[in-house]
Amino acid sequence: MSISNADRHDLHNALEEILGAQRANVLMEHLPPVGWADVATKRDLDHFEERLRHALMAQQLRHTIALVAIFGTLTGIVAALG
Repeated sequence: MSISNADRHDLHNALEEILGAQRANVLMEHLPPVGWADVATKRDLDHFEERLRHALMAQQLRHTIALVAIFGTLTGIVAALG
């Protein structure tokens, strides 16, 4: 169920009548700006961290292989010239 801004405003007005303006504002500030389904959980963040770690390690491996190839080529050139 998607909550619209009008729904949030109606909720705030009802809370304001019951709790007062200050308390209603504090309570509303604790609600996410989007639906709860759109809020990342700790598990979501853990999975993202793991995928990011693997992607960074793969990129680092590709860079290492490229550098080894470059150093090998440069070593061959220096050996041929010297």
